[in-house]
Amino acid sequence: MTGRDTSKARTRVPVVMRRLLTHEVRALYSLGLWALRRRQVPEGALAVAYTGPQTAMMYGLLFVSLVETVMLALVIPWPLAHAVLLVVDGYGIVLVLALHAACVVRPHLVVSDGSLRLRYGALFDLAVPAAAIVSARVERRHLGRGLVAVDPDGVLDLSVGGQTTVRVELAEPVAFTRPLGRKGAARVLRFHADDPRMVVAALDTVR
Repeated sequence: MTGRDTSKARTRVPVVMRRLLTHEVRALYSLGLWALRRRQVPEGALAVAYTGPQTAMMYGLLFVSLVETVMLALVIPWPLAHAVLLVVDGYGIVLVLALHAACVVRPHLVVSDGSLRLRYGALFDLAVPAAAIVSARVERRHLGRGLVAVDPDGVLDLSVGGQTTVRVELAEPVAFTRPLGRKGAARVLRFHADDPRMVVAALDTVR
C-alpha cells in the first residue's frame, strides 16, 4: 500500500473509530506487560500510581461479568447463540481487565529533568515541560464528572473515581488531546495520585 493509499484509508475511517481501535490495541498490549510485571516507566523517573479509587470497582465489574456469562450459559439453550455470547462476554471481560492493566503499567511520571507526564491508561497522555510548572500542592476534590473535563478558566481535571488530589499551576497553557481526539489547552492541572504528597515533594525537589 502506497502512502497515498494509506492516507485515503485514514480519511475513510473516522478519527474517533481510529482512536478507539488504537486505545484498544494499547490496552491489550498493556495486559501482556501487566502479566509480565513490567511497567512503562523510563529509568530515573518516579512512577505515580493513580488506580486506587477504581480498583475495587474494576474487580467488582469483572465479577459481575463472570456471573452474567455463567448465567447466560445456563439459560440459553441454542448452541450457536451460546457460543456467540460466550465469545462476546469473554472478550468484554478481557477488555475490562486490559483497561485496568493499562492504568497500572502506565502511571503518571515525575521525570528526572523536572517534567511531569500525566496519563490514564492508553486513553490520555500529557507531557508538561519542567519550565512550565510554577507550583504544585495537595488539593483533594470530589468532582463527580468524567475522566477529562476542562472548565472555561482553563482548568483541566483528570479524575479517577470522580476525584483529584494534586493541583499544578503552569506558567502558560499546555495543549492536550482528549481520548476521542478533541484538542484543548489548560493552565491549571488537577489530577489524582494515590500518594499526592509524594508527587508534590518530588516536583518541589526537582524545580
